[in-house]
Amino acid sequence: MNLVSASLYRWMTLFSFAAMAFYASSANANTYPLPDPGSRLVGETLYHTVADDGGSLEAIAKRYNVGFLALLQANPGVDPYVPRAGSVLTIPRQMLLPDAPREGIVINLAELRLYYYVPGEKRVTVYPVGIGQLGGDTLTPTMVTRISEKRANPTWTPTANIRARYLAQGIELPPVVPAGPENPMGHHAIRLAAHGGVYLLHGTNADFGIGMRVSSGCIRLRDDDIKHLFSTVPVGTKVTIINEPVKASLEPDGRRWIEVHQPLSEHIDDDPKTQPITLTGQLQNFASQAQTDSETIDQALRLRAGVPVEVSAPPGAAQANEI
Repeated sequence: MNLVSASLYRWMTLFSFAAMAFYASSANANTYPLPDPGSRLVGETLYHTVADDGGSLEAIAKRYNVGFLALLQANPGVDPYVPRAGSVLTIPRQMLLPDAPREGIVINLAELRLYYYVPGEKRVTVYPVGIGQLGGDTLTPTMVTRISEKRANPTWTPTANIRARYLAQGIELPPVVPAGPENPMGHHAIRLAAHGGVYLLHGTNADFGIGMRVSSGCIRLRDDDIKHLFSTVPVGTKVTIINEPVKASLEPDGRRWIEVHQPLSEHIDDDPKTQPITLTGQLQNFASQAQTDSETIDQALRLRAGVPVEVSAPPGAAQANEI
């Protein structure tokens, strides 16, 4: 999706010159060159100065095509409704690729992002997504599956559980919602084969909720994003859904990075800002090595800002620790 506006003046007002140069150099603002196999760091952190009429955090997230919670986590303390004019926001457009095969679609639930590895090309396209709400039958499960069907202008057939949940809120859903502006699936749907085909990647008729836990279990994308993915990804494409709140990388240049997201709540009383994060054995080993700055990694685990942080030990510190 090309985010460069037809009105150059408007974009010069909204974005820094550095951000404009980044957009101009990319045919698609969500697509990055794929790094070498030994590297996982892609993208670039951007910065946005809030204008006097800068709008809500959701509006800014949409302009940069990042998720709402990702933008909120990267800017703790910001007012999500009326960000203070003149404040500088960190735009989380740098990331570590998930620890999963670089094939087809990889969705990391914890970071609320979808990665599409374009076959035969050294590039990866990244989309913010909405996922299933907290609750027994609305959680989005981890899985390895494939795309079984693509459908434009889909109808929506809500399940009995969904209809009952809406009815409890005083909303009576019809058995089938036809295609059109009232259809919450938007204009495009991509069905996954697992679990009887009940999970889909689809668009939305709402302006809010991308990068949040808002769906009944499906993967929700902004309408322009699902349109682009729909036109690009073929039926049969592998889809891997993981839940990986912490990612780490030892880059070929020797620098060490960690990216920590707030973990998905498991219970209604959980606070993702303080909920314990269990590190895998591989991550524990990474964190305990002498070449890793333990203080910086502990701080990243506390802040959970969802952006890559370099955790390389200062020069000489690793040798001193080994003595």
